[in-house]
Amino acid sequence: MTLISISGLAADRRQTLAAVAYLCVVSVLAAASLWLIDDLWARSREIAATQERLDQLAEHSWPLPPASLASDASVSGSPFIEGRTITIAGAALEQRIGAAVTNAGGVLTSSQLELDGPEAKNGFIKLTATIEIGQPALQTLLYDIEAGTPYLFVDKLMIQSPEDFGEPESGPMRMSFAVVGQWQASE
Repeated sequence: MTLISISGLAADRRQTLAAVAYLCVVSVLAAASLWLIDDLWARSREIAATQERLDQLAEHSWPLPPASLASDASVSGSPFIEGRTITIAGAALEQRIGAAVTNAGGVLTSSQLELDGPEAKNGFIKLTATIEIGQPALQTLLYDIEAGTPYLFVDKLMIQSPEDFGEPESGPMRMSFAVVGQWQASE
């Protein structure tokens, strides 16, 4: 063999090695691309399954409060029950709870203000009310009381199902609850 034929053979080998290396790199990149595409498809299927599950859960969730109540909660107002005297503030609290019960479709059967309780010296007013209300309206009522202004908090809650007093299951529930709010004298 001559020197020219040996160098030609080495050049052919280098070209072959370069071609093999090029094919290996392209094959690795293609395999990585296919793996990434498969991973994206798997994640897409997981997201679709999760979305389907969320849709099923949304169908069985509690209804949101009516838009009128949601807008009332965003209305800015005083966080305190206002009135020149604690008695006037107590009457305002009684009106607020009566309106909330009526808006929710319930009936206020009795209410009692506690203006001289242990927390009264700190400006807190407590109202204990007994109502009759349908089960679907209960959430709406509680949302209206606690989400709006003035800031009110349900202190105690006792609910009797209609069966407890001999009525059908679809009848109104009897509910007793205490609501507490803080009074601030208006000027």
